[in-house]
Amino acid sequence: MMLMARQLRIQYPGAIYHVMNRGDRREAIFQDEPDYERFLQTLAEACGKAKWQVHAYCLMSNHFHLVVETPQPTLVAGMKWLLGTYTGRFNRRHREFGHLFSGRYKALLVDGRRNGYLKTVCDYVHLNPARAQLIKRAQPLEQFRWSSYPLYLAAPGRRPAWLRVDRLLGEWRIPKDSPAGRRVFAAGVEGRRAEDLAETNRRIERGWFVGNEEFRQELLAQVAQAPDASHFGELVQAAVAVQAERFVTDRLRAMGWQEQDLTARRKGDPAKVKLAAAVRAQTTLPLAWIAQRLAMGSRGYLTWLLQRQAKKT
Repeated sequence: MMLMARQLRIQYPGAIYHVMNRGDRREAIFQDEPDYERFLQTLAEACGKAKWQVHAYCLMSNHFHLVVETPQPTLVAGMKWLLGTYTGRFNRRHREFGHLFSGRYKALLVDGRRNGYLKTVCDYVHLNPARAQLIKRAQPLEQFRWSSYPLYLAAPGRRPAWLRVDRLLGEWRIPKDSPAGRRVFAAGVEGRRAEDLAETNRRIERGWFVGNEEFRQELLAQVAQAPDASHFGELVQAAVAVQAERFVTDRLRAMGWQEQDLTARRKGDPAKVKLAAAVRAQTTLPLAWIAQRLAMGSRGYLTWLLQRQAKKT
């Protein structure tokens, strides 16, 4: 039976996520204005309960986008409450029952420490109505109501308390949330509509994080410390490889070996076979990875070595 890939949820204080979820079978999750308003009210309650800070949002007819920061590691609990509560309210209002959303929500981790990545994701969210051609090319983007973008252009007193604008304005190099600063922000975002953002958008839509290689390695190392065996996919496989690499390095040090000893010694060296058995016992990595990492020839040869060792013990 084929196991479907599931995205691992990495949670830590201060994490920023780009969250997206669609309606079941791509059906509408907002049928009219009261639905949009009800979702925003439910989001406000979720922010209060989970202590979230929202940097951007966009509500489309059959899906939504959020860029949410979690000062406490509450993404999973908060999303469970948000989706479950809104589903119940939607079903009661429309006399429906059953699932409203399609499967698991997608949550990309965003590197908020380095300038540019938060801006990239928030711009993606705010430009969504233009990409979907829900507003005409000549219309200003702020005419789409169900986005945080018009609120960025409004006076602070007209914004909800859970919408945080200072970080995104800062990434736009706007020093003050003033009428002049908001005009600069509007001109900048409108200018982005004319840019070719296809490659950037593709990375956001297909990836699992938004950041540089250092950020990716930090996330993989974090997952490797306690990988969840109920999750599958590229992220966990890479994280397990990080964990296995650390295990091999530690064992080589304990054996008094250098890295070059792995290639210098013969493939069937008893110490290498013992190390391979330990890596196999401690990780879920395939034998092909172990054989290559320890310079032990093919997967089949390593299998034979391990079977022979098992018969001796």
